Amino acid sequence: MNFTGRTWRPPYEAGSFIIQAASGCTYNKCRFCSLYKEECFRMSPLSEWEEDLQELSFYHPEARRIFWTGANPFAMSYENLKARALSVYDYLKECQTMTMFASIRDIKPKKVKQLRTLRSLGINGLSIGTESGDDYTLRLADKGYTAKDIIDQCRKLDEAGIEYYFVYMTGLAGKGNGYQNAVNSAKVFSKVNPRFISVDSLTLFEDTELFEMAEREEFVPAGEKERIEELQVFIQNLRLKVHLFADSISNFYPVTAYLPRDKDLVIGELQNIMDTVSEEEMLAYRRNLKALG
Repeated sequence: MNFTGRTWRPPYEAGSFIIQAASGCTYNKCRFCSLYKEECFRMSPLSEWEEDLQELSFYHPEARRIFWTGANPFAMSYENLKARALSVYDYLKECQTMTMFASIRDIKPKKVKQLRTLRSLGINGLSIGTESGDDYTLRLADKGYTAKDIIDQCRKLDEAGIEYYFVYMTGLAGKGNGYQNAVNSAKVFSKVNPRFISVDSLTLFEDTELFEMAEREEFVPAGEKERIEELQVFIQNLRLKVHLFADSISNFYPVTAYLPRDKDLVIGELQNIMDTVSEEEMLAYRRNLKALG
């Protein structure tokens, strides 16, 4: 199998077979991220792609779900995605679902009709690193799109029947801005239909622009208890049925919930942590994080 650069897949794709569709990120400007800073974006040549499919079919001909690696393979053109999806069935007869990372920017060029075709070919499961639905926070993080873009593009996915998953990041708005970020993000996310929302908490690493901004005092990180309060507000203001997973290593206290059923329960759990654990203990946990995966 051909893998170049950093290979990353979400925890919930642990049971999927992985194949490299691309490496690096087409955007590479998010101020909190350094995952692909040293890599140029590269699409795997079709010859390499089919070579990997052939190898995968030899060892796992029964594969039903495959994850295409790369920061955002969905940036490929409609025609390229279609050709690769079709080629999968030449080798993996039982494949049902193909998933991958995507950005809101990657959806824009594709029409609903094209998205429906991709869905019919098995592309169904886009992990979208939205991080926020608040325009101030999106600008601060330099995400390259607006809250309206999130709504407009994800409604296209809804219309096409493509399943997708969001990421929300507590602390990204900085000190004193978590409440606004949580309320506005919850409003935006509630206007579309993510299958689930994965929650991370901002951890600053030295090779990121946001870390440098913090060093220059142009960005003041939110405290740990403020982040938990932000998560409570986010959960309180969501108005959709959705699974929420705030159980990555970046979260001081891991919680999962099905909303709205578990709303009061999980908000209470988080409040208990706020009441019984000191800010210093939480900060020590954050400082000891050397990597997120």
